[in-house]
Amino acid sequence: MSTYEGWKNYDTWNCALWINNDYALYLSARLFMSAYKGTKPYRDWVKVAGFENDSTKDGCKWLSNKLSYAELNNMMKELKQ
Repeated sequence: MSTYEGWKNYDTWNCALWINNDYALYLSARLFMSAYKGTKPYRDWVKVAGFENDSTKDGCKWLSNKLSYAELNNMMKELKQ
C-alpha cells in the first residue's frame, strides 16, 4: 500500500496540512478540541466550521470518501494536548 508523506493518501495529508499550517484553522481546531467530548472530532469540526461542502485551497474536499477519518481524528485528538 502506498502512502503520501506518511498519510494514507494525498487528500488526507492535504486536509491535515491545512489545519496544522493555516493559523486561523489551527486555532479553530484547537478551540474546538478544548471542549470536544465526541468520537468523530474531524467530521464534527468540519461541520461546526461550516466546511462540509467546501474544499481546501488545493481542491481537496473537507469531507470525502477518499479521506482516512481515523488518521484525521487522531490528528485532531493531538491538538487537545
